Amino acid sequence: MSPQGPGDAPGTEAAAAAGTEPEGEPAGSVLALVPARDEAERVGTTVRALRGLPGVAEVLVVSDGSTDATAARALEAGAHCLDLPRSLGKGGAVNAGLAALMGRVAERISPEPAVLLLADADLADTAGRLGRLLDPVLDGDADLAIADLPAQQGAGGFGLAMGLARRGIANATGRRMSEPLSGQRAVRWEALPALLPFAPDFGIEVAMTIDALRAGLRVVEVEVDLHHNPTGKDLAGLLHRARQARAIARVLTRRRAWRPAANGARHPAATGTQRPTASGGRATATPADAGSPGWEGSPGTRGGAGEFPQPPDPPSTRDR
Repeated sequence: MSPQGPGDAPGTEAAAAAGTEPEGEPAGSVLALVPARDEAERVGTTVRALRGLPGVAEVLVVSDGSTDATAARALEAGAHCLDLPRSLGKGGAVNAGLAALMGRVAERISPEPAVLLLADADLADTAGRLGRLLDPVLDGDADLAIADLPAQQGAGGFGLAMGLARRGIANATGRRMSEPLSGQRAVRWEALPALLPFAPDFGIEVAMTIDALRAGLRVVEVEVDLHHNPTGKDLAGLLHRARQARAIARVLTRRRAWRPAANGARHPAATGTQRPTASGGRATATPADAGSPGWEGSPGTRGGAGEFPQPPDPPSTRDR
């Protein structure tokens, strides 16, 4: 799949050949990654808000098998877009997008960032408030910052998935989180090896939090006034929450987090492989059990010259 995006800045290829950073990119830059499925109505506004944040060098939207104009609206707003022909689920879309970003960073087409920003596609204008989430990571005070959202008008959940996530994280790490399912996260780029591969589907946030805390990373929650489309109590909403709870339960089972460890000790962390790649003299993260870059449990698949890769085969049983 050829890269879809607004185009690389003039001189980027020459800078890469000379082994220098592309001109015009700010120090301490941020790469933003936005998983999206059928979000044509709001993704364009979200992208424009993200691009307006100081330090954000690029925005990549991963259209996860969307059947509407999500990819087109993202491109129109100035994002790069990885348009997956079939849905891989939220965690799968993030992994695929991160693999693409890593490939571009390794080949010096995209700047090596200080921070990876994960944002949901339906934040619209409120995505412009995520600078508050970036601050503690850019300032060196945290490795992972998680947005603590206010109560969402129209939300109709019963709290099952949220309660399951809170209890599981507390059992696994001793830490009680206010917003364990928040998808708005800022991650220090060099801390990524401790978190990869991200768990599939809606288990991504709970797994990321457990893995970060077990690895001794500094995790903070930051109150940010964000708003997105809440899930209601209709049939679609109930099915969404059931799928979410199932993914969380799978993550907690793999991480042995159903009961607190004896004597307050932490459960052993799930093992992963750090496969750093030299980039500007610093290590960059590559998903465990992947190529360079690839998808969890699958051979690496990529295009040349920093192209966004073809979506790989479905993941193996790893992290299922």
